[in-house]
Amino acid sequence: MKSKYEVVIGLEVHVQLTTKTKIFCGCPTEFGQAPNSQTCPVCLGLPGALPVLNKQVVEYAIRTGLATHCTIAPRSVMARKNYFYPDLPKGYQISQFELPICEHGHLEIETEEGGPKTIGITRIHMEEDAGKLIHGDTPETVGASFVDLNRACTPLLEIVSEPDMRSSDEAIAYLKKLHQIVVYLGVCDGNLEQGSFRCDANVSIRPWGQKELGTRAELKNINSFRFIKQAIEYEIERQIEVIEDGGKVVQETRLFDANAGTTRSMRGKEEAHDYRYFPDPDLVPIVVSPEWIESARQELPELPEAKQERFVREYGLSLYDAEVLTAERAMGDYFDACVRLHDDGKACANWVMGEVQRRLNDEGISIAKAPVSPELLVGMLKRIDDNTISGKIAKTVFDAMWTSGKSADTIIDEQGLKQVTDTGAIEAIIDQIITANPGQVEEYRGGKEKVFGFFVGQVMKASQGKANPAAVNELLKKKLQG
Repeated sequence: MKSKYEVVIGLEVHVQLTTKTKIFCGCPTEFGQAPNSQTCPVCLGLPGALPVLNKQVVEYAIRTGLATHCTIAPRSVMARKNYFYPDLPKGYQISQFELPICEHGHLEIETEEGGPKTIGITRIHMEEDAGKLIHGDTPETVGASFVDLNRACTPLLEIVSEPDMRSSDEAIAYLKKLHQIVVYLGVCDGNLEQGSFRCDANVSIRPWGQKELGTRAELKNINSFRFIKQAIEYEIERQIEVIEDGGKVVQETRLFDANAGTTRSMRGKEEAHDYRYFPDPDLVPIVVSPEWIESARQELPELPEAKQERFVREYGLSLYDAEVLTAERAMGDYFDACVRLHDDGKACANWVMGEVQRRLNDEGISIAKAPVSPELLVGMLKRIDDNTISGKIAKTVFDAMWTSGKSADTIIDEQGLKQVTDTGAIEAIIDQIITANPGQVEEYRGGKEKVFGFFVGQVMKASQGKANPAAVNELLKKKLQG
């Protein structure tokens, strides 16, 4: 039954950039180092320390803006966002406000009804991350909190959507598409567990037909697609319950408790004027020339949608296969390399999505670490094409290639796996099988055609799987029917 309320969702996504150094200083951004070991006077907020903008952060912002159909501002300004928190030693965060670097973009998603929908992107701006509070959890440290400022000054892009999503499914579809794009671009490693890609969700409800937006609650810093979906769905139900009980939704920031599957109030939601934004006097405006934008455009990689369309058009793949193969940039590049060496796109796709993906999943490694290169895989596919080995034996060859790194030809020779295509040798095996199984012969000739599979299995077993299956089928039919 349709709810009385329409859900309205807008997302603010924080994308941690893959620069080697921080946004305003030369400290490294490597994750997991000893607390406060990657700091300097700038990221510690010491008096007199002056920030210097990392040019690559601007480059990554331009690249992301172009990939999401944004307008790149020829002039943008860094601003101070003033608030107090223990992990923010300066007492302000350097961000952007009135003049962000990217505006007015969009992404297209597929909705649960099966049609496309455009989600607007209000802005993309650059900013620095804050530090991290670590709360004591041992008997000696309970009640104490520690500040690790390694993350302070780490470069972020904040990507702010329009409130265009109407369900948790649409929100997740948008997030997954955005995640895929920033990883393809190489601007973010996409690691949700480490917080490289995290989301604030603004959720509100309103009666159907009402144009005015309802009061929103902000769900803060969720770094799992599953938890984001759970948090949004819980918050929708909570707000409906509040209104149905005669109450009013309060504008606030809420945290999601993954263990309980609920949200809880954290603090009242601040407005922009609460932060007292003003241009940072230590940083000059950022001027982006048309030439810089065009240079960045030329360096963009082929993005997922374009790659999918090409795989369907050039290699005759189904849209589903193309989507699977382009889910990760490295997987798409691996498949592309295979097809450049072997013109049967469907065969390459079947093996990459099948045996290659199976071994990657079993070992928990990425395609970049696969011991079977495109060259090795195609070498094996060519031995299938020329009937040196059967498709079944190919799986044995593939596993041996994976563990040894040897070529298919070497493994076939070493293990004696070459397919038997000599019809005389196959006929001799068939004659032995027919002679040894007169009862099954009579059953087949009496109309029980399923028995044919028994004979095929016996011949393949006797040949140790080396007999050419097509030749086996053809000769068996002649012998049994004769």
